Amino acid sequence: MLRPTDFWRSLLPLAVVAGLSCGLGQVATAQVAPQYRVPYPNRYQLPPAAVQPRAVAHAPTVPDPSGPELLAPAQSPPTSPRLQPIPNPQSLQIREVPAATFCQGEYIGPHRDRHLPVYRLRVDDQLAFVYRIDRVESKAPYELNVGDQITIESLTDESLSRTLIVQPDGKITVRLIGQVQAAGRTITELRDDLEERYKKFNKVPSITITPVTVNTKLEDLRSAVDNRFGQGGQSRPATVSPDGTVQLPAIGNVQAQGLTLSELRREVNARYADIVIGMEITPVLVQRAPRFVYVLGEVRQPGQITLSGPTTVMQAISMAQGWNVGAGLQRIVIFRRTEDWRLIATQLDLRQALWGRQPCPGGEIWLRDSDVVLVPKSDLLLTTDTINLLFTRGLYGIFPFGNAPSFSRASTL
Repeated sequence: MLRPTDFWRSLLPLAVVAGLSCGLGQVATAQVAPQYRVPYPNRYQLPPAAVQPRAVAHAPTVPDPSGPELLAPAQSPPTSPRLQPIPNPQSLQIREVPAATFCQGEYIGPHRDRHLPVYRLRVDDQLAFVYRIDRVESKAPYELNVGDQITIESLTDESLSRTLIVQPDGKITVRLIGQVQAAGRTITELRDDLEERYKKFNKVPSITITPVTVNTKLEDLRSAVDNRFGQGGQSRPATVSPDGTVQLPAIGNVQAQGLTLSELRREVNARYADIVIGMEITPVLVQRAPRFVYVLGEVRQPGQITLSGPTTVMQAISMAQGWNVGAGLQRIVIFRRTEDWRLIATQLDLRQALWGRQPCPGGEIWLRDSDVVLVPKSDLLLTTDTINLLFTRGLYGIFPFGNAPSFSRASTL
């Protein structure tokens, strides 16, 4: 007769063998478990060389939206058809995200990377050009301009002393000599010329020229942009016109589209330096041109959406109040115009993500200004519409079936 203790002792070797088998199976599974790459869209970011490595946290590895990542081998392989095994996992670098990234959120959020490394002006951008007198000493001697006021004095003949204004033709009128060219000449050049001419009347004329009012072009420019009695300061508002230029006093049209603020500043100051000295102009971006995307198709509120910041496809669909039942979310089409106005398009699959089955979809791309997001109908909804148009509105409208026999009435007979 077999006792209970002998029965359990006979099962002990089997349990040990089973445990070892399970342990070896787990070790083998951990060694050959495949690694998977999660595809992510491009985003506005600095070049890869400028991205600093992140600190490694003692937490499970979580994919980072900055690029292709690896899931930890201990995790179960994803079941999404978009995830494909990496042929050479050693060629990629594993970057881990701090665990605090997925903890309690803050309404302000992190500073994140810059939207654009360089912003270039475009049509309908609103600018303000601030004019400031730099008070910087000029290396070149000052040349008289039209409207400048000078005083001519003679130590030997007081009758020659008088105050004059440079006429619009650039000349001044002096006693005994008449018209003398003054505009475009320095004080020294004009004095030497008058000394030489007055020697006909006096051996030692001893002419002295004193500038009273100078740089009148600068004062005229200040008067054109003076807002001290209005909005305040010396500034000039300007909007980038459809031809890509801005209009400024004294220099006319200046190309602005495609330039940065620093490039536009250098261009404007270089043009003003040819006309007037002593003025520094700084362009300021007051308001960006409006940017829109257009969502149409199977959404609850199709139409135009304002881009107030970086916006993805799913964010645009949410701003359109979501999708309708029967939308073909696996065939969303994005239409885009390139820099030379050519039309390009791409097709995205966001069904698994919008259904909550894929947390990091590869089709979640950033939208660009004037993009058109088309959410088409699904095949089932297209079939339903075809039947409705062909039979309900088509055949039934041509051949009335209102006098068809009613089987419900026949059953009561």
